[in-house]
Amino acid sequence: MDKSTENSSEDGQTRREFIVNAAAVGTGLALSGALGQQVEAAEVVNDPVKAVAIQVPNPPEAISVELTVNGATQTVKIDPRTSLLDALREYMGLTGSKKGCDHGQCGACTVLVDGRRINSCLTFAVMYQGKKITTIEGLARGEDLHPMQAAFVKHDGFQCGYCTPGQICSAVGMLAEAKAGCASAVTPDLAAATHELTDAEIRERMSGNICRCGAYPGIVEAIKSLARSNA
Repeated sequence: MDKSTENSSEDGQTRREFIVNAAAVGTGLALSGALGQQVEAAEVVNDPVKAVAIQVPNPPEAISVELTVNGATQTVKIDPRTSLLDALREYMGLTGSKKGCDHGQCGACTVLVDGRRINSCLTFAVMYQGKKITTIEGLARGEDLHPMQAAFVKHDGFQCGYCTPGQICSAVGMLAEAKAGCASAVTPDLAAATHELTDAEIRERMSGNICRCGAYPGIVEAIKSLARSNA
């Protein structure tokens, strides 16, 4: 029996011919699938009715959320996925807290919750019912600036001012943390009851708040001056 006969199927097709034909069929099926997707996409673009039909499911129903912000309680009806930052800005009109990166990397959205600083863009508003939220608008008492606000003005702790609300709220929270004995990555004595706020300590503790203008020397001086007066 010769080699050609040995490698032939019953219908006379050789093994090589079978492989080539199978590959051609597979390629044809793949191309027809891709072409079908292109045709379907084109139909969606040209047919608004079909475009509406394939949209994502409807968002969840809005819920009522009661938030206590700057001493006042207000109920807002929001999507349960709304961030605290968006609830403050879009539903409560408190635009002092800024949306910078919206990823928790710049600190412009920092607010205080029960005295602790948080990035409001990274958390849901619904989680803070019953909590005391303080934004930059709630630090001053009428025309009287909060001491940290006054220190930022005195020591030129800002330029464009976009990051300033978050810087100030963060600085207020940071002073409370240091006073309570919370250590930082550069604290020399972790067992100390309180920690001296050196330039290195302040820069480390404020490292989550970014200033694109580079007003860091003024920010450090403002915080340090208030830390000395509170010592």
